[in-house]
Amino acid sequence: MSSAMPKPVPRRLLWALAAITVLLSGLLVAAGRAEAAETLLSQGKPASSSSKEGQSYSSGKAVDGDLTSTRWASEEGADPQWIRVDLGAAQQISRVRLLWEAAYGSAYEIQVSDDKSTWTTVYSTTTGDGGEDDLTVSGSGRYVRMYGTERGTPYGYSLWELQVYGGGTPPTPTPTPTVTPTVPPGEAFTVAAAGDIAAQCTASSGSCAHPKTAALVERMNPAFVVTMGDNQYDDARISDYRNYYDKTWGRFKGKTRPVPGNHETYDPAGTYAGYKAYFGSIATPRGKTYYSYDHGDWHFVALDSNLFTDSAQLDWLKADLAANDRRCIAAYFHHPLFSSGSHGNQKQSKPVWEILYGAGADLVLGGHDHHYERFAPQNPSAAADSKGIVQVIGGMGGAPPYELKTARPNSQKRLTNLYGVLKLTLAPSSFSWQLVDVGGAVKDTSPTYTCH
Repeated sequence: MSSAMPKPVPRRLLWALAAITVLLSGLLVAAGRAEAAETLLSQGKPASSSSKEGQSYSSGKAVDGDLTSTRWASEEGADPQWIRVDLGAAQQISRVRLLWEAAYGSAYEIQVSDDKSTWTTVYSTTTGDGGEDDLTVSGSGRYVRMYGTERGTPYGYSLWELQVYGGGTPPTPTPTPTVTPTVPPGEAFTVAAAGDIAAQCTASSGSCAHPKTAALVERMNPAFVVTMGDNQYDDARISDYRNYYDKTWGRFKGKTRPVPGNHETYDPAGTYAGYKAYFGSIATPRGKTYYSYDHGDWHFVALDSNLFTDSAQLDWLKADLAANDRRCIAAYFHHPLFSSGSHGNQKQSKPVWEILYGAGADLVLGGHDHHYERFAPQNPSAAADSKGIVQVIGGMGGAPPYELKTARPNSQKRLTNLYGVLKLTLAPSSFSWQLVDVGGAVKDTSPTYTCH
């Protein structure tokens, strides 16, 4: 039996099929391009920065669409610096374009965030050469920032324009198993705090306290650690930092936000020499011994109370607080304005209190006197004030305790002859803390205060 041969396909039909194939291919390519079409998301959106060279060089000038005559410029001679733009809602980010002025970043990162607190790096370089950087990235977030860590010139960082492209709603993340935490995520976080820490002793001595307070911090597992000065005794030399502080509290160095005390000024090698050598840019992120940062719904101001007569620090503080967009404000420095301890009130801190009070600050932490003390809300003149600042002294980090003197007005709790750490719970609109001693006992629990 023979089988019939298939009939050939008519040539006209082949031409038609080919045309349809070409047409469909073109439509698919066009559809793909349309799906991948980029939208300029950043122009005209709110922007902010770590600093600015002057009023003419504010962060908004980098997102105004003018590519040749307006620009943002940071202060000169300091690393790191950053500029960020608020896109208004979480977006998929596909491209970031940087148009540098002569002052460019040789090392910088492009980062994205949903909350201005936790940042994800989507691009980094250490070989930037200025001009135009047109960067393909992949990420999502409401906030996008250029975070510069090394300047390419002796000046600052300067951008004619920061352009962020992308669009679309970020994909919904895969749900994680439900866990009932002690504190709901995103609502509160823990900070460990103490001052007057590392005496010249080690764990080999049973009476040495700073190894024990460090172990206490480790058990707290805080989001970060703040120190209120006199981190290392007696002269805060780099050798002493390495021999004592580093062996205990040094394990938290990467998440410590320190300030100097008077002992940090005693180093024979120069004021702050050991402090700066040990902490590096952690202690001087702007090239200064005072700085600020945000975490969650809180704005933190780390101040150098050795320089409270320095008008530059006071002017910086006013500008920093004026630019703050967080509801809750905490400040910390070594010399407390009010104290019932041996050193007593430190009057040089009053101008800073006045600035903080005027800005609606909520909490001030201090050290210097080696005891624990909390005060009710008060104004800079020591008058009880429901809109005033709550002050806490936490100078029990490891240096020998001091005796208490006459109780100051508004002092609510005073304890000495103990070593311990403040465990602060900071929520979006409130705060409280506990004083925990090295044995793990809670020695004091504060009221819960509402942020102003």
